[in-house]
Amino acid sequence: MRKYNFPFVEHRRIVFIIAAVIIAVGVISLFLNSLNLGIDFSEGTILHLRLAKGYQMEEVRAVLAAFDLDGVPLQRAGREGASEGREVVIKAPSLTEAKRKEIIAAFEERWPEMTTEDVLRVENVGATVGRELTREAFYALLLAAVGMIIYITFRFQFKFALAAILALLFDIFTVLTVFSLFKIEVNSPFIAAILTIFGYSINDTVVIFDRIRENMKRFGRKKALVTVVNDSINESLIRSINTSLTTLLVLVSLYVAFNYFVGGLDLKAFALALLVGVVSGTCSSLFIAGPLWFAWQPAGKRQKNPV
Repeated sequence: MRKYNFPFVEHRRIVFIIAAVIIAVGVISLFLNSLNLGIDFSEGTILHLRLAKGYQMEEVRAVLAAFDLDGVPLQRAGREGASEGREVVIKAPSLTEAKRKEIIAAFEERWPEMTTEDVLRVENVGATVGRELTREAFYALLLAAVGMIIYITFRFQFKFALAAILALLFDIFTVLTVFSLFKIEVNSPFIAAILTIFGYSINDTVVIFDRIRENMKRFGRKKALVTVVNDSINESLIRSINTSLTTLLVLVSLYVAFNYFVGGLDLKAFALALLVGVVSGTCSSLFIAGPLWFAWQPAGKRQKNPV
């Protein structure tokens, strides 16, 4: 028996305005800041070093300045208590092997306690792999979207399919907006996170659509369409929240682990993208997909059940 009666449909205009604002902010941010593409998508060299405890970024930049690299992106890594924040990741333009050795030698001279074991990663990365990965991910998303549209159209109707896909696109754009606004590095695991969000978010939406269809058949013309849609979403509310909360607990644990214990920069971005995507996916399934489908119904059918 339904315990809640939140008027999702009646508040759709407010939700659509909020969604439009998020999209506008995202467009502006992407235009001004674009995305902070990691080394996976831009050709260059990555150096991951472990320095002395309590090192300062100014000291690192001073060493790099001798090689005209004082403006390259730097990022602290490692966790307090183990590496004690001693690690630094340096992302530079492509460097020759001789130049890399000179830079490492300069760091060893500045921090004599460094050993070969403190050179955690030295790698030249080309942009070709990133471009290929992005292209393949785009094709995968396109194929998945077409498959979802066909399936949902066959099982429900085309307007349901279109509403579901638009909700999914909003979720992905929300993740892109967050990463652009806060200039969080986009790397290969980020692509995997986007694909995961695309598959995860559709689940709640289809469950709600299925409940709408069942209630339309169940009540016939006894209930207005607006009531059917609201009731269907409210009946799925607790399930959606519980599913999302259990998922979020795992993702928060992963993010904390990658941030403070493991120190994996790439996986931290992966966990963060999933966190944002799950929250956005739950909200879009509840507040956007169903009300959007309702908004597309002819005005004469909104106050009655068309079945």
